[in-house]
Amino acid sequence: MQDIHTILATLHRPRLLMRAARIGARDYRRRAHLGRLLGYGMVPRHGAALMRLIDMEAELESQRIDSDAAYNLVRHVDTLIAIVAEARLLRAANDGAQLRVAT
Repeated sequence: MQDIHTILATLHRPRLLMRAARIGARDYRRRAHLGRLLGYGMVPRHGAALMRLIDMEAELESQRIDSDAAYNLVRHVDTLIAIVAEARLLRAANDGAQLRVAT
């Protein structure tokens, strides 16, 4: 099984989709976005949320590639926004934890 950082590093999507995701990640509100994508209730930790989002995004990417009529571009971009933002939050949390251990 690959770790989250390896999965994210190997995730390659069309430039326009990723550009939209990076722009959208600026206005990311964790509770609202994750609630809409993962279902309302308790918000999972960053790692758990990322794994669920990556699975959802893989299905959307498959639909996009197959030109599936069920493909939803807006949902795909929303999912990518959440992935980008959650990855940033996870990285910041890990950096903060490493900083606390080092001191």
